[in-house]
Amino acid sequence: MTRITNKLTYDNKIILAPMVRVGTLPMRLLALDYGADIVYSEELIDWKFLKSVRRENDVLGTIDYLDKSDGSVVFRTCKREKDKVVIQLGTCDPERALKVAKMIEQDVAGIDINMGCPKEFSLKGGMGAALLKQPEKAKSILNALTQNVNVPITCKIRVFEDVEETLTLVKELVSTGIAAIAIHGRTKAERPQHQNRNETIKKIAENIAIPIIANGGSREIEKYQDIVKFKHQCGCSSVMIARAAEGNCSIFRPQGLLDLENVIIDYLKYAVDYDNSPSNTKYCIQNMLKELQETPRGKRFLECQTLEQICAIWDMGDYCRKKQLKFHSQGILSRREVTPDMFSPKAKKVKTELDEDVIEMKCAFIRVNYPEDPDLPKSKIIAYCGKQKLDLPVYKTINEDKLFRAVATFQGKKYSSSYWEKNKRFAEQGAALVLACCLGLVSKEDLIKDGSILE
Repeated sequence: MTRITNKLTYDNKIILAPMVRVGTLPMRLLALDYGADIVYSEELIDWKFLKSVRRENDVLGTIDYLDKSDGSVVFRTCKREKDKVVIQLGTCDPERALKVAKMIEQDVAGIDINMGCPKEFSLKGGMGAALLKQPEKAKSILNALTQNVNVPITCKIRVFEDVEETLTLVKELVSTGIAAIAIHGRTKAERPQHQNRNETIKKIAENIAIPIIANGGSREIEKYQDIVKFKHQCGCSSVMIARAAEGNCSIFRPQGLLDLENVIIDYLKYAVDYDNSPSNTKYCIQNMLKELQETPRGKRFLECQTLEQICAIWDMGDYCRKKQLKFHSQGILSRREVTPDMFSPKAKKVKTELDEDVIEMKCAFIRVNYPEDPDLPKSKIIAYCGKQKLDLPVYKTINEDKLFRAVATFQGKKYSSSYWEKNKRFAEQGAALVLACCLGLVSKEDLIKDGSILE
């Protein structure tokens, strides 16, 4: 087996579990601040990594793996978590798994193979819990990694109804040389409302030499002391926390829970500092607020679309805007500035009408800024043309590598936003917004205020 140069160990640890859409950089850093020893990323699928490119982000001080097709962040990490972060990989193929592992091993403390996810997407792809019934394939994946990768390899499984069947599988997986194994104490068919099988985890811990990480106890964990109790009940080396941390990440504090208001503010600061996507930030806060989304402030929050709008709910709008302006002045790549050829080895010439004489503005269409349909840029222009008895503009949309731009031709002139959008409708509204600004139907100052133009 290869020599492991990383010093990460799994004995006596409290761990942030892998959680879809939650285990991104801001939440991982927050968990470390509050006392977590190790933090797992959300599950990331092997092919997603394989179509990404690694970039050092000097502005944020991060390492980014960016999707080549649209520039979105597949995985972002930083020096603060270098020795603490474990990537959870979704895979069903040892060759793909190894390719990804060799891509990322320099940037992470460990790699975990998901063998417990019961979601249909994973099962149909032969990943997650599908591997529980294919021990030879599961072992081939783990063997490929433990023998060729310089960071500790682990896996996360679910239990079977039969304790002995579970123990047999665990012994098979452990024989590959993995550093630890996380065990969720429910079967593939069971859900959070079912009792976690703590006794099954305890039986495994009594018979396996490597660290056992107990998972699935969030139903009974409401405070830090409950983590200690859960660990004792399972007789295991370490504990992995998911839902309790998702709701209030300060569950990791031995001193006790913090007020949710403070947790959200702490989380938002990391979201701003590391330019987290607004949609991901919103999703994480929704999981913290839960029923508080029905309060007046919660409802205002649900209407937010930009990071600045979300921050304003917690009186952090100015902080967010100043940070974003600073990032922009330092040359950070905005999500709006992704182009179809930005990751091509040799930039290709995009053959579109955009090569012609077009009036362009860096002006993004942000849907939440237009609560009523009559306020939409295209609607404003339709109303204007009706009053002036003018022909409506003609829109032509260009689609390149799943990104869209549009050109609005009006009175013999062409107008377009310089930003590429992810759908045709937004691209046309972006072009209409530029035209509306040129016609004086909206002011540039208002577009700056609402975040459509970032100066």
